Amino acid sequence: MKEITETEAFSKVASYCSVAEHCSSEVIEKMRRWGLAYDSIDRVVKRLQEESYIDEERFCRAFINDKYRFAKWGKVKILQALRMKKIPDGLSMRFISEIDENEYLSILQRLLEAKKKSLRAQSEYELNGKLIRFALSRGFEMKDICRYVSLSDEKGSEL
Repeated sequence: MKEITETEAFSKVASYCSVAEHCSSEVIEKMRRWGLAYDSIDRVVKRLQEESYIDEERFCRAFINDKYRFAKWGKVKILQALRMKKIPDGLSMRFISEIDENEYLSILQRLLEAKKKSLRAQSEYELNGKLIRFALSRGFEMKDICRYVSLSDEKGSEL
């Protein structure tokens, strides 16, 4: 494999960042796979940030927006994904708190209504358990799920 120069790496990564938002950890990982030296990677990332190809705040805001609106992820799953991309918790929390609560809960409600149609269960209790597990797996918090799913069994006793 031909070794890539720092200038070529910058050019390729700048093009990559022009197409879609990317965070520095994604760009660093891409350049590591190319075999670029760590000091070169640092210089390229610094230049990308200076020239606004990479902006962690812009990335974080776009990532959160896309994941809850289009992928229908809950806040827990979004925050975990951002942690995996090495986005600071303070930044993630700042933008996650900007999510419109009514829109967010409406997404959860529509998800649960659609899922309920596809589920088979022997009882309301079993159905609710499946809905809760589904919503938790999508990254929604229990406090939000409880707004739309009953937590009592057939006898009316709480879980």
